[in-house]
Amino acid sequence: MEEIQSQSDHYRSSSSSASSPASRVPSSNFFYLRKPGSLRQPISFEDSPDWEDTDIEVRVDEGGDSINAATTPASPSLSKLNSGSLPSPPLPDGAVITRKIAGASIAWKDLTVTIKGKRKYSDKVVKSSNGYALPGTMTVIMGPAKSGKSTLLRALSGRLPDSARMYGEVFVNGTKMCMPYGSYGFVDRETTLIGTLTVREFLYYSALLQLPGFLCQKRSVVEDAIDSMSLGDYANKLIGGHCYMKGLRSGERRRVSIARELVMRPHILFIDEPLYRLDSVSALLMMVTLKKLASTGCTLIFTIYQSSTEVFGLFDRICLLSNGNTLFFGETLACLQHFSNAGFPCPIMQSPSDHFLRAINTEFDRIIVMCKSWQDDHGDLSAVNMDTAVAIRTLEATFKSSADAVSLETMIVKLTEKEGPSLKSKGMVGNLTRVAVLTWRSLLIMSREWKYYWLRLILYMLLALCIGTVFSGLGNTLSSVVVS
Repeated sequence: MEEIQSQSDHYRSSSSSASSPASRVPSSNFFYLRKPGSLRQPISFEDSPDWEDTDIEVRVDEGGDSINAATTPASPSLSKLNSGSLPSPPLPDGAVITRKIAGASIAWKDLTVTIKGKRKYSDKVVKSSNGYALPGTMTVIMGPAKSGKSTLLRALSGRLPDSARMYGEVFVNGTKMCMPYGSYGFVDRETTLIGTLTVREFLYYSALLQLPGFLCQKRSVVEDAIDSMSLGDYANKLIGGHCYMKGLRSGERRRVSIARELVMRPHILFIDEPLYRLDSVSALLMMVTLKKLASTGCTLIFTIYQSSTEVFGLFDRICLLSNGNTLFFGETLACLQHFSNAGFPCPIMQSPSDHFLRAINTEFDRIIVMCKSWQDDHGDLSAVNMDTAVAIRTLEATFKSSADAVSLETMIVKLTEKEGPSLKSKGMVGNLTRVAVLTWRSLLIMSREWKYYWLRLILYMLLALCIGTVFSGLGNTLSSVVVS
């Protein structure tokens, strides 16, 4: 710990000297960024402003089983992030979200997941992770590649593979994890959609296969899912995706995948990489839509690799992982303060998510080696004397001794000491109904892909003709068959 502190102090002092006007000699910096008017000028971590603590009220009612989660508006505070960044879009339902929902809180304690042969040096993909998610909020699991984000998400949703083992406890409404059918939804990173159906038809058949009840109720559920994901303009358009059929773009297709889970009206929704393969505009629209969905009371937990400043301001809580270790868990602005306290404040004109991943992604060590070799040859780039391994150990040690870790433990105790209402199953559709729905859907798909199915029919007839000619002219005796 003393070694980490000494290296961090040395890094902080060297960054301060580099940012002073007296000497602009390149010193220890993590990265380089060109400013207007300068050809190559390093930016120090100390150039960023000081962050103030943001009070976020989260309380558990003593007289009932409901949870009140009040989050402060994140968008106005983003002007403190980067002086040149645009403000975040306003929330549709207001900046302050207050919801009372029974049966949508989830907390995990000392959660460890091991997968045999998953890691080169250790089988522990997630190591002693703690956290929670409240109704009406968005909790994001962030980290570099192969940090355990998707594994933690699958562990919370109970979708781990057979080769994985989970240790620790997961509580839903104060009881050990028990999420019956229909009480939660899970959206994978890549999902398969039926391109020959429209958005409304696809969601309607999904509701017929999953929800019991009357048809009028299922139609209303489908319309609610379309409105929740802002798919009204695309409801009657074909999903597409085939080489010969144009359809929706990747952003709309991703929202259709989420809407398919919303037909079950889940209390908790798990999403693996909702911004996967989306551009900046589609990503912002996706997160604003999810923020609107969270305002209805649904608990959202999803993983994310990287985001823009505007998207970052929409998050309520962040669980930062690196190599399976939890480097931070808490409010969005508190994460920025945590990095500042550890000696790595976010620079001006830098996205917070880029800054986080830059500090904890071990893949940047190879770039550091390239920068050092370039300096040896040219002498105009600064050497980096603190690698990501030291930064990870510093951030982890700082978090364990911070007030955020204490508040995390306190909140987990409050969420687990009293049992709330258990989640109820919404029932399942009968087998005969499923067979009828699948048959009708297959006939509809065949009618719209008639060229493809007619081609298959012709090929089958030609194949039957070819096989039939092989046995033509054979007699009925064994000798004729042997001779042929």
